[in-house]
Amino acid sequence: MNISDLLTAGRVACRSDVVSKKRVLELVSELIAAGASGVDARAIFDSLIGRERLGSTGLGNGVALPHGRLAGTEQALGAFVRLGKGVEFDAIDGQPVDLVFALLVPEHFTDEHLKILAHLAEMFSDRAFCERLRTTSADADLHALLTGWSPSADAAL
Repeated sequence: MNISDLLTAGRVACRSDVVSKKRVLELVSELIAAGASGVDARAIFDSLIGRERLGSTGLGNGVALPHGRLAGTEQALGAFVRLGKGVEFDAIDGQPVDLVFALLVPEHFTDEHLKILAHLAEMFSDRAFCERLRTTSADADLHALLTGWSPSADAAL
């Protein structure tokens, strides 16, 4: 799985003005919609918030992977936001979240959805990698880190 298939540079942002979980979900919905034709930000938000109602996607260690399904899409799409200050996300460890990778998949994706989530969970369980994300302030640099990550590349560091 290649993150560059999910994430364009235009869907990566450093933001310090976001102060709530709802606003984070709105922001990633807007980022995904802006980078994909025929996809509505409100429909994305509704999908993400619907999934959050089932249980928080806050993994712990300041990371959240909100995700949802959307009819009418043909490919998986992602957006990443590094927040200047963590927000309450109902994470399993009770800690605020400052790294958010949102994933939107076509409604018919089943195995692919789970494989992508597993890859993202592995990526964001790498504490050294997350710290590099936290110390990077340029959107382009964040995009390069995210698309350049691989289990073998970071294991060698």
